[in-house]
Amino acid sequence: MTEPLPPDGSPEAAELSLKQARKLVDRYRITDGKKFRLKDHDPADTAGLSLDKKEARLLLDGGIERLISLQERLYAHRSWALLCCFQAMDAAGKDSTIKHVMSGVNPQGVQVTSFKAPGPEDLSHDFLWRINRALPERGRIGIFNRSHYEEVLVVRVHPEMLERQHLPKGRVTKHIWDERLQAIAAYETYLARQGTVVLKFFLHLSRGEQRKRFLARLDTPSKNWKFEPGDLAERQFWNAYMDAYQEAIEATATPDAPWFVVPADHKWFARLVVVSAIVTALDDLDLSFPHTSEEGMARLALARAALEDEAGA
Repeated sequence: MTEPLPPDGSPEAAELSLKQARKLVDRYRITDGKKFRLKDHDPADTAGLSLDKKEARLLLDGGIERLISLQERLYAHRSWALLCCFQAMDAAGKDSTIKHVMSGVNPQGVQVTSFKAPGPEDLSHDFLWRINRALPERGRIGIFNRSHYEEVLVVRVHPEMLERQHLPKGRVTKHIWDERLQAIAAYETYLARQGTVVLKFFLHLSRGEQRKRFLARLDTPSKNWKFEPGDLAERQFWNAYMDAYQEAIEATATPDAPWFVVPADHKWFARLVVVSAIVTALDDLDLSFPHTSEEGMARLALARAALEDEAGA
């Protein structure tokens, strides 16, 4: 960011300006995968910002306040929906990012879906079936903690998982990953045309930082529960996952459904980028609270008169 932050203690210090937020988001938004190269993105990048915990918290709180206001308009308008998909390697901070960014937002207007390994019912349908069932309704924000991209990430790295999906013989070819990515891109275009704003976040963690966070989980008794042996096993496939992310983002980044490659080595910065992306997307909808017609105002006047009459009775 070239625009300096407001000085600490000023009225504007508690939040980024919308102009600053847009600059921050533009740095990490991918809308055309043709020239995308994951290796060009630094997981430790902070866009030149150097903040302590208090300053970072103030900026995040300012973004959340703006998000709360915009979410109320989205909920009242009931025409658009917002879908945020979060993907990341283990320990990248998906859960904590969702928790911190959505704190304070009216839970009536938000639904969070965490996608685990598909169950028998899921496996009896196409790979987008369970995703379609969990989409947010108009007026709401949907958060996917992992998403349909698991089918071209985890399943791609572990292709033996395809056997559980009972696909017809002849449908599992060397082109299956390209075909699934094409299906996903078409599906997201369809959602956008129906009024669902699609934002996809890849919390880009470095291998070295993941190691540090795993060790912290092992060294801190209160965090032991977060560590699973499978996390370490998946670490051995790091390069395969990075290749899968490269191809997924390359094939599905569009203006209607952009990817945000969010540097995640610094949790405070990842949260700031995510809230800025959501705020700017909602602001672009230019929503206002529904206008009350003359007939509606007349009904409100009658209701007021009836309530005032009760007080005088």
